[in-house]
Amino acid sequence: MVAVRIPTLEKVEELMDAGGTRKDIVLLAVSALALAVSFFAPGLLPFDPAWIAIVLCGAPIVIGAVIGLVTEFDVKADVLVSMALIAAVAIGENFAAGEVALIMQLGALLEELTVAKARAGIEGLVKLSPRTARIVHGDDVRTVPAQDVQAGDVVRVLPGETVAVDGTVISGCTSIDESVMTGEPLPVDKAPGDQVKSGTVNQFGAFEMRAERVGEDSSLARMISLVESADAGKAKIVRLADRWATWIVVVALAAAGGTWMVTGEIIRAVTILVVFCPCALVLATPTAIMAAIGNVTKHGILVREGDALERLATVRKVAFDKTGTLTHGQPQVTAVSGGDRLYSLVASAESMSEHPLGKAVVRGWREHATTKASAADPLPPATFEMIPGRGVRASVQENDVLAGNRGLLLEQGVLGIERIEASSLPHADQGCTLVLAAVNGRAAGFVALSDTVRDTARKTIEGIRALGIEPILLTGDHDRAARRIAAQVGIENVSANCLPESKTAAIERLEAAGEPVCMVGDGINDAPALKRATVGIAMGGTGSDIAVDAADIALVHDDIAALPHLLAISRRMMTAIKLNMTFSMTLNFIAIALAMTGVLDPVVGALVHNAGSIVVIANSATLLSWKAGGTPRTARRPLEDGDAKPALP
Repeated sequence: MVAVRIPTLEKVEELMDAGGTRKDIVLLAVSALALAVSFFAPGLLPFDPAWIAIVLCGAPIVIGAVIGLVTEFDVKADVLVSMALIAAVAIGENFAAGEVALIMQLGALLEELTVAKARAGIEGLVKLSPRTARIVHGDDVRTVPAQDVQAGDVVRVLPGETVAVDGTVISGCTSIDESVMTGEPLPVDKAPGDQVKSGTVNQFGAFEMRAERVGEDSSLARMISLVESADAGKAKIVRLADRWATWIVVVALAAAGGTWMVTGEIIRAVTILVVFCPCALVLATPTAIMAAIGNVTKHGILVREGDALERLATVRKVAFDKTGTLTHGQPQVTAVSGGDRLYSLVASAESMSEHPLGKAVVRGWREHATTKASAADPLPPATFEMIPGRGVRASVQENDVLAGNRGLLLEQGVLGIERIEASSLPHADQGCTLVLAAVNGRAAGFVALSDTVRDTARKTIEGIRALGIEPILLTGDHDRAARRIAAQVGIENVSANCLPESKTAAIERLEAAGEPVCMVGDGINDAPALKRATVGIAMGGTGSDIAVDAADIALVHDDIAALPHLLAISRRMMTAIKLNMTFSMTLNFIAIALAMTGVLDPVVGALVHNAGSIVVIANSATLLSWKAGGTPRTARRPLEDGDAKPALP
């Protein structure tokens, strides 16, 4: 059906929504007090206090049902509730009407409390987009809006600037932070002929590039488009009471009308409408969700979308990003060739570097020196030169020290490069990043660095497998590093070199094959996949704000060890919901039979509904303290600078 737009009704809806949750809580409290007065002291006021509950809680239900019918031709549970309210008031059963209205509004409030606020991930991505670019025409350099750059233009990018368009470096050497696209924290060296992408950040040297993909065709623009469109493919769960509302209304009307025609007693017909109101059914889902959310909150898990746990219960695959998710996202020294003397010289040379690899070398030396009870701080170099896209050159204790990549050593005419490359090959095969070192013109050794796996990663993967869910790895890192980490944690299904669109496409393929996916990531490049997946889970501590905004759930303390418990309780929650629904429907049909025979009147029928609602809430409350057998313990927080780490082997 096509929705009909009626301005007057839209204004009424806006008026009803005014005040938000706080207003709803106040109205519920006032209505509950009014019903208590109506039941225990009906003569206290000059009118029946139940009317307060009817007006405050019942009127919005009736108005909402009318608006839904008129504008969207939509039959929801509110339609049946409205008929019961009107019928009860018509025969003078005000208390029953007020009681039903209160219970229904309580269920609606619980649902509202589980719904997250609007997310701002797209706005964050848009802020990453550079607004200007430098166009070079001969000796003329002019700044233009980024959207005015044309394919074929020569663009100059200075240190610290964001690349405006996709293209190829034509002059200059530098290092580019590509984490926005790949999620990998280490800058990538760039030289003439290398590709650069929009949204990435130039770290050190200035360079010129030829623009190739511009405007809406650039990498960052395509990723923004992915995030905007990804949510369209994510199914939304409809409240069960509304899903079944049409036939509930038909059956209720038929039962009430038939009973009235056979017995001639309208009070029996009204009682049927009252007991047929799906109060317990409405409470079945939100109470279980609220209890489950309360449970996982104690494990440092923030559920940002109300129906996320319902969707999570259907998941058959869990896709992990690597860096910052399964690993700490911080390079650490794993091996040194050349002994402590070379290590000390390289650390001194790197002590003035701002490059993440240089900082990691210095940090590793300090940790290593501490275990040797020697001076922790490397000696400052007498001279220091940063060579963008290559490495560093420094004078340390009258030694000329080079530390960087192969290109640096070749350019400086270093001898014996082949020997240290051969010895470093096993580390390169494991996906390590290598800093080659030369002293006084001769190759002297290397420092191998790699990201390290979180302590609880393997146990987490085992816990996920125990639930019958397959873990997979989707990473922007190269294949060797990806497979090394996957082997350490026990993941067999690996996809490396993934750009944002690659991760999204992989998830779409799996879900098209009937395998709902939960995506776990931390970087900006994970945002499209987090939104496209059935459920997105972001690392709340080290993760980017954009990734958290795009996700349905956030791990506040980056505690991936809690994932098996989260997955298990989502299934247990669905079991509780099904039990709640079965009980509520069974109670409804029993109450209908009793109402048809005249055993129940409207007030007693409403009380029966209260009892059913209490049972449903009590069953849901068991989720608050539920714990899956064998749930991994809470993970220790990630290692940080200053923490004691294992000694260098």
